Amino acid sequence: MERALTAIFKRVPEGYIGFVEELPGANTQAATLEQARAYLREAAQLVLEARREQTEREAVDGGFIREPLILPAA
Repeated sequence: MERALTAIFKRVPEGYIGFVEELPGANTQAATLEQARAYLREAAQLVLEARREQTEREAVDGGFIREPLILPAA
């Protein structure tokens, strides 16, 4: 079984803020909790895609091994 990431949300006067506990840089704010959830999913995807693209640019000289890392459920 794969491990899920943890979304943290907090009610603030403007609505909700949220972040992914295990993924620095994935955060959001929205008027409703439902919007915050949707925006946070998108933010997490964008952070992961950006990291992949950065790694591909930096690893152009080869010598790297890329493989899936599946974590057990906590």
